[in-house]
Amino acid sequence: MRWRRRLRAEDIPGVEHDCPWHRRASRAVGYSLRIRLVLVFMALAVTVAIAFMGGVQKAVSVGWREAARPLLMDYVDRLTAEIGNPPSIERAQAIAKRLPITLRIDGPVVHWESHPDQPRPDWMSDKFQREDHWNGHGSDDQGRRLLQRITADGHSIEFGLNALSWDKRPRIAWGTLTVLLLLTALAYVYVRHLLRPLDDIRMGAQRFGEGNFAQAIPVRHAHRPDELGQLAATINTMGDDIHQMLEAKRALLLAMSHELRSPLTRARLNTELLPESPEVQTQRLALMRDLGEMAGLITDLLESERLAGRHAALHREPTDLPALAREVIGELGRRHATAASIVLHAGGQEEALQTLSLDRSRLRLLLRNLLDNSLRHSDPAAPPPELYLRRVDAAVEIEVRDHGPGVPPEHLPHLAQAFYRPDTARQRTTGGVGLGLYLCRLVAQAHGGTLQMRNAEPGLSVTVRLPVVG
Repeated sequence: MRWRRRLRAEDIPGVEHDCPWHRRASRAVGYSLRIRLVLVFMALAVTVAIAFMGGVQKAVSVGWREAARPLLMDYVDRLTAEIGNPPSIERAQAIAKRLPITLRIDGPVVHWESHPDQPRPDWMSDKFQREDHWNGHGSDDQGRRLLQRITADGHSIEFGLNALSWDKRPRIAWGTLTVLLLLTALAYVYVRHLLRPLDDIRMGAQRFGEGNFAQAIPVRHAHRPDELGQLAATINTMGDDIHQMLEAKRALLLAMSHELRSPLTRARLNTELLPESPEVQTQRLALMRDLGEMAGLITDLLESERLAGRHAALHREPTDLPALAREVIGELGRRHATAASIVLHAGGQEEALQTLSLDRSRLRLLLRNLLDNSLRHSDPAAPPPELYLRRVDAAVEIEVRDHGPGVPPEHLPHLAQAFYRPDTARQRTTGGVGLGLYLCRLVAQAHGGTLQMRNAEPGLSVTVRLPVVG
């Protein structure tokens, strides 16, 4: 069995790769449990941080003006006294250099600003004073008295906060963003580590679906597994049960097929020994036909079990594909009167299709089943089925198309399954038990190829692609 490649981002269903990046990102988030978990964790962390900081700020801010106002006013009085009366520009400059504040002196003698290039601080704005007023802390005069002093000689000294002292704010913001991104990356790595067993479970389920039960899904911390480990162990148990059931079914089919061969051979021999009188000739031919169909069914069952095994052996030999197709069409003429009307298209590539290394007997089975299926589902009034043989790069394509009613789209993915039939009525004219396309798929897979089906409107088109060996 071949391993399937890991699921990539572009394999996610529902995500077009030619749409804008933001739309692809949003759809990728919608299909990724890992990314959604990280986003939920980060949103929760940010919400908790904002709520906590807001609550602390609210708690601290309650009554801060009452507590800080006397200290601030006393400190402003001390700075005013240090500047002197009349104000000394040298002392004011020394204070402005020593402290992260701005000074503005207006009066009859001195007009001076420590930072003339800066706008008037918010501390001295009318907005601050109005907020102070509306918060119940006095009038505008009280707000001005907080950060403004009038000396005895009539000079006004205004104090403000130096905006240059906040130059580190952008760096703090970038640092905070960096820490947040780092936390996001760490959260993603950790969540990816936690959900890594999901990848193992997905790949294990794919192997089980392909019939490969040799490798079980690894169980992390098998002595004490978590929820994902318990899920992996449960799926392993289910896989073992399915494997045993399939092996029992296979053994039963093989045993029944082998045991039925002998009585069928004896019944056919006794039928051939019946007298060829007109009275029993009709019943004799009908019995021979039924026995032939039963023998064919047993042969198909045995062949399906051989091809479905892990070690399906192929007998490759140089095969003339167009000649083999004409032989099969001739053989089908015994069962279908319209078989001779099948149109064969080789596209002028007959020379390139004459020396292919294929299993001739298995390829005959594939062509016979595909053409027989197309003949049974073709309308006599419609164009005859068509067989296309093409050499495409390092592969050969075999396409059979009929012009019948086609297949409902919901049945297409299941047509190549064993014993599957779109119609429940098993009529002689419409088919057997549903092994034909299943055998075709097994033959294609045994050669390392694929089988695809589509509605050709009208009719059904089946394409088999086989890699060329040698």
